[in-house]
Amino acid sequence: MSEWTPSTRYPDPCIVSLDKRFDKYRLPLASVERLHSGTRWAEGPVWFGDARCLIWSDVPGDCMYKWDEETGQVAPFRKPSNNANGNTRDRQGRLVTCEHLTRRVTRTEYDGTITVICDNYECKRLNSPNDVVVKSDGSIWFTDPRFGILSNYEGEIADSELPMNVYRVDGASSAVTIVTDGINAPNGLAFSPDETKIYIVESRSEPRRILVFDLTEDGLIIGNGKVLIDSGPQGTPDGFRVDIDGNLWCGWGMSPELDGVRVFTAGGEPIGHISLPERCANVCFGGKKRNRLLMAAAHSLYSLYVNTQGVAGG
Repeated sequence: MSEWTPSTRYPDPCIVSLDKRFDKYRLPLASVERLHSGTRWAEGPVWFGDARCLIWSDVPGDCMYKWDEETGQVAPFRKPSNNANGNTRDRQGRLVTCEHLTRRVTRTEYDGTITVICDNYECKRLNSPNDVVVKSDGSIWFTDPRFGILSNYEGEIADSELPMNVYRVDGASSAVTIVTDGINAPNGLAFSPDETKIYIVESRSEPRRILVFDLTEDGLIIGNGKVLIDSGPQGTPDGFRVDIDGNLWCGWGMSPELDGVRVFTAGGEPIGHISLPERCANVCFGGKKRNRLLMAAAHSLYSLYVNTQGVAGG
């Protein structure tokens, strides 16, 4: 990716409105910036506003990195990382991480010690937890596809002991429940701003899809959900986050025309695209106002200031 250079023009031609509704989110004097390059497969960005830094994963590189907003410096945060993938923060500000190699979800305590949140269901090992979100009630929701046990590149070859489920860990009791099953390789997930819905990527369906499920008042999934977004023959939704207006900002790609971030309304309509020179796996919102979109692409980390804010806790 060393040949990539940022646009010197405003507005940045990499930011494309597919619908006029996206125009309000574009800043005429903001352009895509590359903050770092050199990872094998970047994933799981999470913003730490109190430390003004971003932490993200290089899954096959077996390392988590930290980018400092003030200095622009990048340094290893945790190596080895147990082939860490998705990350988020809980409502106490602690780092929550999905680990492929150890097949578990962990929490990093304030003193740096590691607490295992979940590594099994009914005494059977998880597959390879992929992405994770924390609800305002403190419950931890994560997806568990098999990607990390299919090779020795993103984890370690092993037999699967469980179907590919989506799990919820109760914030008070730590009880683990399956919130939905039957999704072909569940991947990225996020809540709507009011937490009445949860969106889940089905990453091995053909075509790939983003499903939406209604939630009860006590936070449980209602029914089998429905297809919100059909990505078509080439689209590849991966990880994503939601802004305060309910739009989905999705890691996208698989071809030069599609690589980047695709933006959808809460109704599943595509309204915008941010072109990147490589496939984007996942995003988060950061910066002082949560208006800086941080994009973990294959080998690099990018950012773009936008005229909206990420949902708190997302």
